Amino acid sequence: MRDFFEKFDKVMIRAEELITALLLITIATFVFVAAITRRFGFPLNWTQDVSLLEFAWLTFLGSDLLLRTSKLITIDLIFDNLPKSVKKVLQILFDCGMIVFLFVLTRYGFPLVSQSWSRVFNTLPMSYAWCTLSVPVGSLLMLETVIEKTVRDLARPVSGYAKEPKNA
Repeated sequence: MRDFFEKFDKVMIRAEELITALLLITIATFVFVAAITRRFGFPLNWTQDVSLLEFAWLTFLGSDLLLRTSKLITIDLIFDNLPKSVKKVLQILFDCGMIVFLFVLTRYGFPLVSQSWSRVFNTLPMSYAWCTLSVPVGSLLMLETVIEKTVRDLARPVSGYAKEPKNA
């Protein structure tokens, strides 16, 4: 079972890396082209809506990618100077807080999507729900990631945490 999750993580990381890179490149390209064409009096208004849609997906898929690769920004100044046992407890509490937050985003994200079906983008003939769908889908992906991380943190021995503070 552990091998399955490791393989799944590798596939998800690679897929999210490719998708987020593509989204970032297209957002930058659309914004640049829109600025140039606007300067010459030929605005491409649809690029703003496409960029908004892509940015929503980039935000949530990129967040899951950062969680999966443990590359979130952390403030270690205080955490590094705590005893190992306190670090473990705080990490598990943080994980549980994330699970609750992501559950709420998922729980209220799907009704938001269903309410958005009749709303359309200003310049695109498509439902705004495709944009709001990024919230529950991204939250579900992050929820899976954080639950898996919490299970690992619970199983991880206290000795597996970083060094004890110098004055402990």
